[in-house]
Amino acid sequence: MSNLDVVTGAMGYSGKYITRRLLDAGHRVRTLTGHPGRPNPFGNQIEIVPFHFENPDQLRKDLEGVATLYNTYWVRFPHGRRTYADAIANTRTLIRAAEQAGVRKFVHVSIANPSADSPLPYYRGKAALETAVVESSMSWAIVRPTVIFGLEDILINNMAWLVRNFPVFLIPGSGEYRLQPVFAEDLAEIATNAASDSDNVMVDAVGPEAYTFDEIVLLIARALGRRVRLAHVSPTFAYYMTRLLGPIIHDVMLTREEIQGLMANLLVSHQPPLGRTSLAKWLEQNSGKVGRHYTSELKRHFR
Repeated sequence: MSNLDVVTGAMGYSGKYITRRLLDAGHRVRTLTGHPGRPNPFGNQIEIVPFHFENPDQLRKDLEGVATLYNTYWVRFPHGRRTYADAIANTRTLIRAAEQAGVRKFVHVSIANPSADSPLPYYRGKAALETAVVESSMSWAIVRPTVIFGLEDILINNMAWLVRNFPVFLIPGSGEYRLQPVFAEDLAEIATNAASDSDNVMVDAVGPEAYTFDEIVLLIARALGRRVRLAHVSPTFAYYMTRLLGPIIHDVMLTREEIQGLMANLLVSHQPPLGRTSLAKWLEQNSGKVGRHYTSELKRHFR
């Protein structure tokens, strides 16, 4: 049996952790990426191939002989010519190409609590792609993370950046809505374990602890040795304040939809946690690093 695996976005965030775990296990790894010229942390350990969504035959050839495809491809928010509709169409093209190439297992990284009836396009799009994976002829695993934390992450790291740089932290609404963050290495372990399961599986990838949003801000502040005042404001006001920061940080810090998802408690799970790493302990161990620099989504994916 082939030990060649494909990871979409191996130079990105979650894909990097999955790739590292596969290499440590002795697998050969090829990545499909929209940024083939991006700095490669793996050197000649992986093969780099650009996405060929516009050429399905070439995409199929790129997937021939592949045992498992780990798909992390998605867009966090529409920007320029990249839309959710494009991401859905491209992923469906990837699924068809994988079927035709004879890929044994398709591991799809989704999101916790997707719904075809969701008022939020992000969650509707994720639900549509889960359906496409389930209806394919391949063996599949769907992994549903909540908030993924690590030194390169967007949410936790940038919350720490705000705590380091501002004495007041604006909280949309009550701050009582909850999050259940999962460590990036735990997500990679959950995904690779799901790939080895002979059955089709759908699992939530969440950590062992759930916190309110207020609690996470205070947890970060305590780990960094900072004092911060929480100011509860309307979601609209919080959103527009992030918009004011946008030109300074050259990024979209938070979207309306993300605020709505947070406040709807969509970033927690009702399943037993599969992740083992405590956010509180991780913050203590990485207090000198987390939040030192702002992590830009636009720089990561759109430039």
